[in-house]
Amino acid sequence: MAETELRKADHLRICLDEDVQCRETTNGLERYRFQHCCLPELDRNQIDLRTTFLGKSLTAPLLISSMTGGTDLAKTINYRLATIAQQYNLAMGVGSQRVAVENPQVISTFAVRSVAPDILLLANLGAVQLNYRYGLDECRHVIEMLEADALILHLNPLQECVQTQGDTNFSELLDKIAGLCEKLSVPVIAKEVGNGISGTMAKQLIQAGVAAIDVAGAGGTSWAKVEGERAQDPLQRRLAATFADWGIPTAECITSVRAIAPDIPLIASGGLRNGLEAAKAIALGADLVGMALPFLQAAHDSEAALHTLVSFLTAELRTAMFCTGNATLDDLQRSHSLHPIQ
Repeated sequence: MAETELRKADHLRICLDEDVQCRETTNGLERYRFQHCCLPELDRNQIDLRTTFLGKSLTAPLLISSMTGGTDLAKTINYRLATIAQQYNLAMGVGSQRVAVENPQVISTFAVRSVAPDILLLANLGAVQLNYRYGLDECRHVIEMLEADALILHLNPLQECVQTQGDTNFSELLDKIAGLCEKLSVPVIAKEVGNGISGTMAKQLIQAGVAAIDVAGAGGTSWAKVEGERAQDPLQRRLAATFADWGIPTAECITSVRAIAPDIPLIASGGLRNGLEAAKAIALGADLVGMALPFLQAAHDSEAALHTLVSFLTAELRTAMFCTGNATLDDLQRSHSLHPIQ
């Protein structure tokens, strides 16, 4: 197995089997509380979770966040996720497709359109690869292999620092991202991997032409910890321990990005684990809520576990909306029913 494929297999195993969650840093959503409405004047069964993102209609504001690809287990997981996304009309991203560019034999582990012909499907490459011989052709290639609706460029400077022999030349990437945004036929989404996007950085990325932001804040899986589990030398292990809880909490990312860009399509991800947290993220200004670990754990278990997870998440979100008197997601965003805890 090639080095990149081994890394992907390690990432899956570690995320499923090891404790690599942030401990000191939370997603920040616990600092907010909804004002309960004792008389919602609504029929709960008529609450509408539908939304539109990047021109595609979704039945609920849920994104199965980018996770994996490149191995046999990853293929099973991706196809289970895509099957569920198709059935419930959810959005889905795949893990970094660099492994498939390097080894075309693993393209099938990503190519889920056959089971999910209608979903909002997001291709994925590391932005830093634009400084390591990747360019427009490779980006078009990963979009085409997935028949994707958009391309995620993920930003992971800390992960690359902790990763043994990581790619750490992040110089002059904004100009290269701008060039891609201008030339690609699909929208580009800028996404962190768990350390957050600030309002300041979001402004620069939007000026470069990205069509959407996925803040991927701190508070969930720590990729410093993940890479620390794989570390081959004491320096990498030391870096992983020191920076295990590094990053901007997800709630802070949402509010800071919304303050500078009221209209940019915005995805909240990073440590969200249930539908109540999803409701809080939407009330803070997110348009879509991304989750990775809950979907990964369920997909590793079975397709039935994924059905159960989606039913839980949508029931929790619908209940939060009902108990705050909001019939639609737009109502929830405009309601001012979420307040900081004093």
